[in-house]
Amino acid sequence: MNERPFQLPADLATSKPASDFTRAANDAVRAALPFTDKRSFDNASRGFIASIDPVTITRGDGRVTFDLSGVDFLKEEDAPDTVNPSLWRQARLNALNHGLFEVVDGIYQIRSFDIANMTLIRGDRGWILIDPLTSAESSRAALDLANAHLGERPVTAIIITHSHADHFAGVLGVVDPADIDSGAIPMVAPEHFVDEALNENVLAGNVMNRRATYMYGNLLAPSPHAFVTAGLGAALSMGSTGFIVPNDIVKETGETRVLDGVDIEFQMTPGTEAPAEMVFYFPRFKALCMSEITSHHLHNVYTPRGAQVRDALDWSAQINEAIDRYGDRLEVQFACHHWPTWGREEACEYMKKQRDMYKYIHDQTLRLANHGYTKEEIAEQIRLPDSLGLDFANRDYYGTVNHNARAVYVKYLGYFDGNPAHLYPLPPVEVGKRYVDFMGGADAVIQKSRQSFRQGDYRWVAEVLNHLVMVEPENAAARALLANTLEQLGYQSESAPWRNFYLSGAKELRADTPGTASFTANEGMARGMPIQNMFQAMAVRLNGPKADGKTLHFNLHFSDLATTYLMVIENAVLHAFENREADAPNAVLTLTSINFKRMMMGLTTAVDLIADGNLALDGDLTALADLGNLFDEFPRRFPIVTPRPAF
Repeated sequence: MNERPFQLPADLATSKPASDFTRAANDAVRAALPFTDKRSFDNASRGFIASIDPVTITRGDGRVTFDLSGVDFLKEEDAPDTVNPSLWRQARLNALNHGLFEVVDGIYQIRSFDIANMTLIRGDRGWILIDPLTSAESSRAALDLANAHLGERPVTAIIITHSHADHFAGVLGVVDPADIDSGAIPMVAPEHFVDEALNENVLAGNVMNRRATYMYGNLLAPSPHAFVTAGLGAALSMGSTGFIVPNDIVKETGETRVLDGVDIEFQMTPGTEAPAEMVFYFPRFKALCMSEITSHHLHNVYTPRGAQVRDALDWSAQINEAIDRYGDRLEVQFACHHWPTWGREEACEYMKKQRDMYKYIHDQTLRLANHGYTKEEIAEQIRLPDSLGLDFANRDYYGTVNHNARAVYVKYLGYFDGNPAHLYPLPPVEVGKRYVDFMGGADAVIQKSRQSFRQGDYRWVAEVLNHLVMVEPENAAARALLANTLEQLGYQSESAPWRNFYLSGAKELRADTPGTASFTANEGMARGMPIQNMFQAMAVRLNGPKADGKTLHFNLHFSDLATTYLMVIENAVLHAFENREADAPNAVLTLTSINFKRMMMGLTTAVDLIADGNLALDGDLTALADLGNLFDEFPRRFPIVTPRPAF
């Protein structure tokens, strides 16, 4: 993104040790929490059958897609000074308990082959798979491990719990899409799954993916000074992804299915942890799958990678409904991350605390908002009561009370706090110029920031130096001090995403933004994406200023679909109208919908399709070429803590 990569001098670019203030903050956590409670470690290891050694998963070309070998340092029980001891505990639970586990006879999980779990239910003929992970490499390795130790069985059904990619994007590793398309293998998902999955992963996919590299620490090396965990799981797989449209949609609570001889009862939970989500109960096993609306931490009401704000009140209510519907019938509760909870009383108590945690944050945020406090003021005041907050299953390993409270505020009141001074703020570079000038110039800002750093006032230093770096991105002293500041904040963070954001920011400041390649689609996504979603994705990529003043009409005849489309660009907006044609279009295109998607995603060209006989074009070829010039290519790794280029 920059004209030339910026690199701090070696003496300024190295990681720094924990400061006295950081050590004191982490010591306070040690003193506050009941670290002698080992029940989580017992449950996380219960039912272990086998794993692979090392846990290193590769693609066919040898590229590593998932690797836990680098976090062997987590075998040490005591946290180093550079890691919050509570987060260290969670990191050990995630990373050290990997492989194949028995939940009960007939239900098995593969854990820590990805950030999520893949669950296998033994049916009459084969495996019912719940959530085939993020990548094909991880899901294939998981299924291979289960078959090796439990006996070879075919995949007879797939259940997708919700619309986040770590629960469906690895599907091509365990099933042939043709078997889903034909209905030979049922693939069950909640209502609106397709739209929500593609809206999140395509419409806003590039910016979310970039922010996700920070949230999950993808660019950080495993180290007590850098990456230790994702909190929600050991790490995120970086393998091959795909998408298949499900052939069975659950729409209402109370619906049932029989998959490979196994009865399943469904409860719809949309708008909780995901816009499209469901939980379900297995009467045969007295087992409740809570998908991702319960997990062994506080989850995100708003996720820092970016997503729609979730409904904390409905989240709490849906957990309560699950308790009411299944609580007197269950013997084990499991989910799509972390480890199960066995025993009716224990499981219900765990779910009640999860329920009350989200409701407490919701209710207290609105109580304080109604007193007139802003989201930042509310976030500083709210603390969970000890009955909730001292329970390790409710700690800030992923979401935090602080940013979840701000999310509740935004859900009800939006980002604006009512103060007119905040109604029309300057953008970061412009506000930075004025702050630096008011504070006496760059040298004065650095001098005052160093004094605040020595006092351990890291949050203030980060805010002040951010203004200076936005104005002078190549000021080595400012970048180095801001990097050191973010590093200390990362060392203190109990939340894995907060730690990873802070340390990724420090990495960017020290070594600039690595790589500038554009976002690229893949064949799996092209084949799986419905055509209407493709038009939505194209509309987001359309460059409005470039399209201003242009009027283009294309009649699209898709030979594999029983419909035609009129695609129009007018008023700098793209529309697609089903079963409509223009009387005098710029061009008529006849091709398969798959090849149209491939062409618009950049996986092939019109020239190649015409040459291969896969595209018939009647009309103005230059209009098609003009169309291609109107769409943006998104940079994968735009800067986050340094200025973006002028657009």
